[in-house]
Amino acid sequence: MIELYLSLLMTGVACFLLHFGAQYRVASLLQRNHPREWQIIAEAEGRPTNLMRTWMRLQLALRSPVLPALEDSAITRWRLAWRYSLWAAWLCWFGALGIQLNAR
Repeated sequence: MIELYLSLLMTGVACFLLHFGAQYRVASLLQRNHPREWQIIAEAEGRPTNLMRTWMRLQLALRSPVLPALEDSAITRWRLAWRYSLWAAWLCWFGALGIQLNAR
């Protein structure tokens, strides 16, 4: 039982890391392959935005149907990894929490 508990915890951590890594990968692919679309995310009113605002605008782009419309398979794959890895992480952590509660 302890192996399952630790496996769920570690898988949850790995999924959280994948979630944040996928955001970085989507941003780098946009910068390299679609600079005009990246400019929309990274600039507001013709001026570069700060890091926090760029991150917030990237979150909006990841949730919108704009990125699949680019028809870039690599971006679509990383966007799906970003979308579902967070759900998988929470499921693993809640599973580990359930095991911990049942062990008492």
